[in-house]
Amino acid sequence: MSSSANMEKPARIKISSMMPDWSQLPDELLHLISKNLDNCFDVLHARSVCRSWRSTFPFPCCLLRPSYSLPAFADFPFVSEDFCTLEKIHLLLYRVRTPAAALPSAYFLGGIGRDESEDHMELPSPLQCSVRVKIRGSDPTLMNILDCQIVPLGYQYRMMGWDPEDWETDYRGVAFLPLHKEGGGGEFVVLLNYTKNLYVLRSTEMRWMKLKVTSDASCSDLVTFRGRFYAAFLNGDIFIFDPYTMQRTPMMPSEPLRSSNYLIASDNDELFLVEKFNPFPNCGRIDLKRFICRVSRLDEEAGKWVVVSDLGDRVLFIGHFGNVCCSAKELPDDCGVSGNSILFTNEPGNVTFAYKYGIQTGRVEDDLNCWRKSREIRVRILNTFPVVALRLECQAESLSF
Repeated sequence: MSSSANMEKPARIKISSMMPDWSQLPDELLHLISKNLDNCFDVLHARSVCRSWRSTFPFPCCLLRPSYSLPAFADFPFVSEDFCTLEKIHLLLYRVRTPAAALPSAYFLGGIGRDESEDHMELPSPLQCSVRVKIRGSDPTLMNILDCQIVPLGYQYRMMGWDPEDWETDYRGVAFLPLHKEGGGGEFVVLLNYTKNLYVLRSTEMRWMKLKVTSDASCSDLVTFRGRFYAAFLNGDIFIFDPYTMQRTPMMPSEPLRSSNYLIASDNDELFLVEKFNPFPNCGRIDLKRFICRVSRLDEEAGKWVVVSDLGDRVLFIGHFGNVCCSAKELPDDCGVSGNSILFTNEPGNVTFAYKYGIQTGRVEDDLNCWRKSREIRVRILNTFPVVALRLECQAESLSF
C-alpha cells in the first residue's frame, strides 16, 4: 500500500505543476482577450476564470437592470406619496446541455441580473459563472452557465413586487418607451395595465393619468414596437397608441375572429399577431385540444395585418413571462425545438405541444391552412414561477389527436 502510494504522489505533483496560473497573465494579453469577447456571456465566462480576471473584466452593462422610481398607483385616483419601482428585466432561454440526440432536454425561461440577495456568497471558479435558479417548492440552486446554451430573448419591464399572473391583484402588465425626439433629455412614457384600465405616466410630469379613450373591454396584451404602444383587448380590439399624444389608431385584422389575441415582437424587425380560437364555435362541447391559430405579420406601410404560414426559423413563446421570440438557428438540430413553430406555456395542465402549420390530422373536417398542435415532441411544464422550466420529451405512441 505504501509503495503504490509513493509512486502515485509524484505524478499528482507533476500534473498540478503543469496547471497554468491564469492570474499571472500580462495585461497586454488580457487586453487582447477583452477585444475578442463577442457577447456578454463571453465576458461572464472570462470573469469566472479567477479573481484577477473578475476585477479586470467589468460586469456587462447590458445585463444590468436599470430601474425607475415612479409614483405608486395602487390608490389611484388618489395621489400617493409612496413610490414603486419599474425595472428592466433581460429575458433569456437556458438550455441545459445533454448528450447529442438525447431527450429529454431541459429549458429555463426567465430573467437575469446580479445576485444581490442577502445570502449572496462569493463562490470559487467555475461557479462564479452561474445563475441562481429559484423554483417554487424547492431550495434555490446554482446552475453553471458554462454547462448551458443561452439564447437572448430581449427584455421586458416589470413593476417590482407586482405579479401580472396573480389574479388577487388588478395589475396586468406595463410597457415603457423612451422618447428620442430632439432635446428629449432622457424622457420616457410608461403605459400601465391596471384595474381593467390603461394609465399613462410621462417623465416630465411624474403622475398617473387614466386613458379615457381605449376599448370597452379589458386589455389582455401590451407591447411596444418601433416607438409605439400596441394593445390587444379581450373583445378583439387592437389599438396603436402614439406615445406623444396617446391618440389611438385601430389595427384590427381584416377578418376578425372570436379569439384570444397575442402580440409578439421579433426584436424591432417584425410584429406578429397570434389568434387562438375554436374552429367549431357552434359545437356543444369545447375541446381545447382542437383549438387552432392564425398568425399575421404587421405591414406598417399598408397599415394592416397580413396572414402568414411561415415564421422562418423563429420560435414564438407565448404565455408566462410575456410573449417572446428566438431563432431556432441558435439551437442545435437535436435539441427538440425547431423553427416555424409556436409554444404556449400557459395552457391548462402541465403538458403542451408546439403549434405548426399544415398539420395532417386524418380528419376530413379539419382545415390544413392553420397552425395546429404537433405531437412530435411533448413539452412538460415543470414550473412557471419565478422561472418557466420546460422539459422536452419524446412523444408517446398512445397519444393521438
